[in-house]
Amino acid sequence: MHSPRELRRRIHSISNTSQITRAMQMVAASKLRKAQERALAGRPFVQLLYRIQREATTHMGDFTHPLLEKREVKKRAVVLIGADKGLCGALNSNLFRLAAEFDPRTTVFITAGRKAAQFVARTHRQSAAEFEYADSPRYPEARAIAACARDLFLKREVDQVQVMATRFVNTLTQQPLCLDYLPVGEVKGLKIDGLPPEEEKGGRTEAVFEPSPEVVLGYLLSHYLEIYIYQVLLNAKASEQSARMVSMKNATDNADSLIGTLNLEYNKLRQGNITKELLEIAGGQSD
Repeated sequence: MHSPRELRRRIHSISNTSQITRAMQMVAASKLRKAQERALAGRPFVQLLYRIQREATTHMGDFTHPLLEKREVKKRAVVLIGADKGLCGALNSNLFRLAAEFDPRTTVFITAGRKAAQFVARTHRQSAAEFEYADSPRYPEARAIAACARDLFLKREVDQVQVMATRFVNTLTQQPLCLDYLPVGEVKGLKIDGLPPEEEKGGRTEAVFEPSPEVVLGYLLSHYLEIYIYQVLLNAKASEQSARMVSMKNATDNADSLIGTLNLEYNKLRQGNITKELLEIAGGQSD
């Protein structure tokens, strides 16, 4: 049985921890609101850009583009976008569990976020490049990641590029996904909300290129790849903040519950000691 002093020490220690987790919860909630707004605000534009890409690439006739070339996959690159910090529940572990399914002998990783880089180093996998991105992802950060992946594909160092990240669904749900990136085509595994099925598959209308397919696709595809990564970064950051907020809230609730249990035990022990002392006093007087 614990002594009253040990119980007081534990209650004080857990109270300090509870204050820290509550503060982290409030910070994450503040950052989540901004990250969620940015992630949701960009989805209509990305949906429209995806539809334009599908319509353009499915109606380009005999014209071909290096970014559309499908090759036998002998080696692939994976853009792994993780969190910068921990204390966000199972967010990172769920994503890295999915990444661990790739054959390390034929897979090279492009990482974004410190936790992703640590995973690749810890599991002794091949790393092509490491990037960082801020709490509010910036477009130049996405452009650098897209350029690295594009160069690997165009130089034929890899035959396929995929993106692994967490999709923000809502505050309580974050979904780890593995999405096709290069060669450019239909994004399997990603639901494009708000688009009819025929538009998701590329549409059935005729396309007219002005001034030419080379100019249009050369401009469209490079920007499409950059905006694609940018939207993924926004979703990853919103997922990280929401997971951290929920995790810290659970930690705070558990600490408060444990403090209540320890307080009850302390009061019982204190009451027992008081009763024992009263009995001893009463026994001494009767003697």
